Amino acid sequence: MQTERESHGRIIFHVDANSFFASCEIARDPSLQKKPVVVAGDPKERKGIVLAASYVAKQQFGIYTTMPLWEAKKRCPSLVVRPPDFPLYREMSRRLFQWLERFSPVLERASIDEGYLDVTGRMPTVHPLALARHIQQELLERLSIPVSIGIAPNKFLAKMASDRKKPLGITVLRKRDIPSVLWPLPVEQMHGVGDKTAKKLHALGLHTIGDLAKADRERLRQTFGIYGSRLYERANGIDPRPVDPTAAEKRKSIGHSTTLPYDIEEEQKLLAVLRQLAESVGARMNEKRVASRTVQLTIRYHDFHTITRSQTGIEPLSDGEEIFSYAARLFQKHWDGRPVRLLGVAALHVFDRARAVKQLDLFQYEEEAKMEPLWKAVEQLRAKFGARALQMGVELLSSDRQTKEGEER
Repeated sequence: MQTERESHGRIIFHVDANSFFASCEIARDPSLQKKPVVVAGDPKERKGIVLAASYVAKQQFGIYTTMPLWEAKKRCPSLVVRPPDFPLYREMSRRLFQWLERFSPVLERASIDEGYLDVTGRMPTVHPLALARHIQQELLERLSIPVSIGIAPNKFLAKMASDRKKPLGITVLRKRDIPSVLWPLPVEQMHGVGDKTAKKLHALGLHTIGDLAKADRERLRQTFGIYGSRLYERANGIDPRPVDPTAAEKRKSIGHSTTLPYDIEEEQKLLAVLRQLAESVGARMNEKRVASRTVQLTIRYHDFHTITRSQTGIEPLSDGEEIFSYAARLFQKHWDGRPVRLLGVAALHVFDRARAVKQLDLFQYEEEAKMEPLWKAVEQLRAKFGARALQMGVELLSSDRQTKEGEER
């Protein structure tokens, strides 16, 4: 029934901001427009990691996300480096989605810089391609943010379409285009397929999306469970999921992971990556106004062996530095020293911050109330001077907590 409904013409846009963090910096300072720009965790230290790179930096110098900053500077001595400004990125994201809501209330925020828009029947007198061009042009003129837009009959195909041309691309992907456009691609390029899944698919002799589309569905189900059936459907262009404006509120966890450009075994480099992942998770939690008490760490080694470990605290947290403190302790406790291929950080069982206060007893509430002005001051300082402005104090606090924990034991 769903496939029949899709064939009657859902029109889904996937709107994806190009190099969002770098684009925000260029929007703030237009003089950077034609310069190689990166956003990096700590411009003053060699262990800084590139969080985002402008297309000038990518295309002319081969700089990519997660590249060590020292290497990026070596490739491009004139590189413009900006520290991350998450309050700016959250505000730009808010304005971007506020603008998209003008075209349809059926808008799902997938992350800080991408979302799905269901425009089915919303503007019957306007061709979807013309609407996409209008949205793209208006976002560029009003916010100076370039976006790529995928147009398709479902969310999966729209996402695959938007990835095909960046920056400022508009791509239409119809069901009839799947055999010629989608199937020749390697399974690694399929949205939702990570390294671990790709390795298992290769072991089954499935190397392209076309191989997956023609595979034995029952065999896939036996290997991957219900996810196997979903992979089979996606490869055949079937995705019944609606665009859900409340999806972000329903998410039970907020996480971010990255596959490293090469296997890394230096502890400081790995901790630097963890810091940026934690900042990203914290930024998304603050954007959604949620908190958590549990931080989960994922480590995937060079041989694809993967472990996940978590730690739960008493009080709610949503700040990137606090998340990093938990993640770093988990890493130092459980990393066995072998080269690492992937790192991930997640906040589990997230809940609305308003509920967090209700769950505190009177004493905790008083303490939280006393800290509220300090938190606001911290956010203002970070917004002005960068995330590391208060790092020494955080490290001292962390050291003091560890000392107290040792005394209590």
